[in-house]
Formats: sequence, C-alpha cells, structure tokens
Amino acid sequence: MAAPKKGRRPTGAQGRPGRALAIILIAMVALTAGMFLTKQTTPRLGIDLAGGTSITLKAKSEPGKPDAINPTNMNTAVGIIERRVNGLGVTEAEVQTQGKDHIIVNIPKGMNEQQAREQVGTTAQLYFRPVLAFTSGEPAAPNASPSGSPSGSPSASPSGSGAPKAGDGKKASPSATPSSSATSQGRALSEALKAPGSPTPSPSASESKKADDNKAPTPSATPSPDAAASALQAKFAALDCTDEKQRATAAQGVKPEDPMVACGQRGDTWGKWVLGPAAVNGQDVDDAKGQIDQQSGQWIVTMQFTDKGADKFAKITGDLAAKQPPQNQFAIVLDGQVISDPSVSQALTGGNAQISGGFTQQSAQDLGNMLSYGALPLSFQEDSVTTVTAALGGEQLKAGLIAGAIGLLLVVIYLLVYYRGLAFIAIVSLLVSAILTYTIMALLGKGIGFALNLPAVCGAIVAIGITADSFIVYFERIRDEIREGRTLRPAVERAWPRARRTILVSDFVSFLAAAVLFIVTVGKVQGFAFTLGLTTLLDVVVVFLFTKPVMTLLARTKFFSGGHPWSGLDPKRLGAKPPLRRSRRTGSGTVSAPVDAKEA
Repeated sequence: MAAPKKGRRPTGAQGRPGRALAIILIAMVALTAGMFLTKQTTPRLGIDLAGGTSITLKAKSEPGKPDAINPTNMNTAVGIIERRVNGLGVTEAEVQTQGKDHIIVNIPKGMNEQQAREQVGTTAQLYFRPVLAFTSGEPAAPNASPSGSPSGSPSASPSGSGAPKAGDGKKASPSATPSSSATSQGRALSEALKAPGSPTPSPSASESKKADDNKAPTPSATPSPDAAASALQAKFAALDCTDEKQRATAAQGVKPEDPMVACGQRGDTWGKWVLGPAAVNGQDVDDAKGQIDQQSGQWIVTMQFTDKGADKFAKITGDLAAKQPPQNQFAIVLDGQVISDPSVSQALTGGNAQISGGFTQQSAQDLGNMLSYGALPLSFQEDSVTTVTAALGGEQLKAGLIAGAIGLLLVVIYLLVYYRGLAFIAIVSLLVSAILTYTIMALLGKGIGFALNLPAVCGAIVAIGITADSFIVYFERIRDEIREGRTLRPAVERAWPRARRTILVSDFVSFLAAAVLFIVTVGKVQGFAFTLGLTTLLDVVVVFLFTKPVMTLLARTKFFSGGHPWSGLDPKRLGAKPPLRRSRRTGSGTVSAPVDAKEA
C-alpha cells in the first residue's frame, strides 16, 4: 500500500476551526469598535429615507445661441452637476433631466447639504478674465477710481514652484480708498480696451433704445474705446455689491468677448471689479484640486489645463506679468461673480499652475471643485427649491422591512422543519452576516459617503436568499456523505471541497451580475448593486470562516455525531447504506458481506 505524500493533508482532515473562528470574531469586534469610535452607529440614509432638498434648475437661452438647449448639452450638464455635488462628498445625489429644459437635483440630508445647494445654484459657465480695476463693493464717489489693489490677493505660479505666498483672496480685506482720479481711471480702461485682442464692447439693448429715442447721431456701430471705457466706468461707479439685486444683474447679457463689471465676496466684505474679455473658459481646465503643498505645508489649488487651454493660459499670464497691480491679476468668474483673483509674476507655461495664499482646507477644496466641475454648456436659473420629507420613503421602508422579516421567518421555519438541528448553524451564520453587513455599511457612510436607500435595502433582503442557499448546498453535501454510510466527522470534511466549489461559482455569478449592474446604471439602482455585491462577498467570508468551522466543532458532539433524530443528520431518516466491511478468509473458502453492485 502506497504511503500518502508528505505534506499533503489526507482526506477528512479537520483543519483548525478555532483559528478561523478567532479571525472572524476579531473582525466583528474591530468593525463594531470602529463604528463606535467614529460615532457612526447607524448607516447614512438616502434622500428617500432621510429626506433632503430637491432643486429644479431651468436652462436659459444664451444670446446668439437659440439652439443651445438640446439633449446633448442637457445630458452634459447633468453629468457635470452630478460630479460637482458628489465631489463635495454628497453621495447618492440624484441629478436627472425633466422635459426639454429642466434639471432636477435631489440632495440627501447631510452635513454638506447647504454647501451643495450653493454650488448647484451656481451653474453658469466659468471664465478667466484679466482684472482692469478693483475697489470695495460700496457705491463709489463720482470722481473715485477703483485702481487700488487689495492687499494680500492670492498668487498664481507654476505647479511645484516656490513662489512667494500672499493672502487668500476670499479672506483678505479689499482696499476701500481710491488712489487715482477719474481721468486716470478712464485712461487706464481706455488703454486696456485698446490692447491687442481686446474687442470693444457692443452697445447694450437699453443703450441702443435710448439712442433711437433721442435720435442721437452715431458715427459708427461700435463706440470708440474712450466712449466704451466711460460707459463701463459709469456702470462700475454706480454698482453697489452689497445689494443682492445689483449683484445678480451686474453680469446679465454680457458676452464672453465683452468686458464687464462683477462682484465677489472677500471674507465679510464685498469687492467689485472691472474685467476684460474672457481669455480662458472653464472647459479649458482639465483638472483642479485643493491639496497640501509639500514644501510649505500650506493649502494650495493646483490646476491642469488642456492643450488648448495651456496655450491660452500661457498667453494671458505672460501679458499680465508685465503689468502693475491690480492689472497683473486674473479673475476666476463663475455665474457672473468673482470667486478668486490671483496675481501673476511670470508667464505660466506647460499647462500646470497653482494658486497659493492663505487657503484653508475647505476654501482650497471648494475652489478646486468649482474649477474642475464649473464649466457647463448652458446657463441655468433656480426655478424652485423644495424640502423632501422622509414620510413616503419611511412607509415604503417599513413595508420592505415587514416583507423581509416575513421572508426571513419563512426561511427559518423551512430550515427548522427540514434540517432541524442544522438550522441552528444556519440561523447563527445569518446573524453573523447581518452584524458584518450593518457595521460595514455604517462605516462606509462615514468613509466614502455611502447612503442606504430603498433599493439598497432590497439588495440586503435578496442577500438573505443567497446566504441561505450556501448553507443548503453544504448541508446537502454532508447528508449525501452520510447516505453513503460514512460517519459524521469524515462526512463533514469530505463534503466541504465539493460544496466549496459550488458556493464559490454561485457567489461569483451573483457578484459579477452586481458589478455589471453597478457599472452600467446610475442613481438608486447603483445602491441595489453595491449592497448585493457587498453581501455576496460577506457570504463567502461567513461560510468559510464561520459556518464550516462551527460545523467541524459540532460534529464532535454526541448530539450530532450520534445521529440524534432532531439533529437533522439521523442516518435512518436519510436512508443511509450499511457501512462497507472488508472480506475475511476462513479455511480454504472466502466469506464476505454482500456488496452493492454500484459500490463494487
């Protein structure tokens, strides 16, 4: 008889069940402790279960672009708005079109809800414009000039450079004292408008109407730079940025190629700017994010431009670097308001740049988020904002939980009737799976912003059947081995390899289906796919590290190994065959027990 190969565990070996049970126990304790340490003892709930805010945005027709509101641009806007709000950590936000020109944004209740509302409402295109003049936001005196530069404006520099850092434009106090006369201001604006590549503005509709009413002769269709500068200066002087209505209407009807006046908040005060034509638009920004500068340890905003955008940005920064403050600054304008106005001291080439200067983590990440996701192909106005209650979702959740409880009860009854004592192992395994699922979902809410919605709850309920199916496969393999005449302890170990293959194949198919569903769908359906995939993985963990080791230990007890009628493993009830006995010789003849032809 050949000896078994060295190092190979013989069939029926029982392994080390205590080690596997210790691993899963440690995992459960660690997950539960982590849940209490992070103070996230319940999973985050989606908008259908916790309520939140629903914002309706209406697309506006841009001057000269009557066909801009089309399905392609609307779908592009949906994708950008969805990335924008989820970039703030507001996961499970729903963004979808409604009709031809409306977008519905549903934001679940959470700590970033208000911030997301502010940025969702800020939906106009993003532009980089050169600064021509600046002053505080209060109405300027008739002879005042806005050419004074605010102290501590942020600076733009090539990524990774050690450019000197200045104060953050959002925190610095603007200079309220004008420093030059109206004549010098008008001359500065005229010179800026005469600069190459700076087209003169066309007259507005109101100005054209006034000219027609007064029958005033117009020497040409386009006013001279001096006249345009005077009109711009008058509008700038009258602008009061502390007035919300004036802030909202200051940039209305302004085309990207025209100069404009704009407002922007700096800390607790408002500033106002005269800005030149747009030199770079938001679609030229490939990526932007707030991060820590490894050299200084300060928060900065890094920008990466597309190939076209890099050329445009190099040109504007090269032109601005040779000028004096504030005309060496460019303003980042979103929804007609200035969100930052960094200064430059050199041409920024190569398509990479950074904005530095007194940023906090929040302000750096906010600016990076707006730069990354700020460019929309359409302009929108906020049509309505409504608060969504969780009443309807709560009722549906209650009905779903009742259905899940009924299903679980039926599974338990079936296990008790058919498997008897083995049902105890299945029920405890289901309990372990439920603990792992709950704690992981709670931690994922804090870690990646996972929110539990109604489809996700359905995924967890479906997982009960997947987990129960794994137990049934293993139990049936054990019972098959007992029917073949083997005792319980070797039957448990011999049944495991075949049951293991079946369980892994079944769970792989379920996980693959969940992964495909998660990739090809959006919104709430992804919650169902995510939960289904998670619980499928946990089923493998529970079966391998809990169900099998517990079965190995219980097989050593008299209740199960003796085939008690209530153990579910009674050989008589299972129709077990008599054990195969070896033949023995007596004298010259041979006496042997009858052998089944199949066994022979």
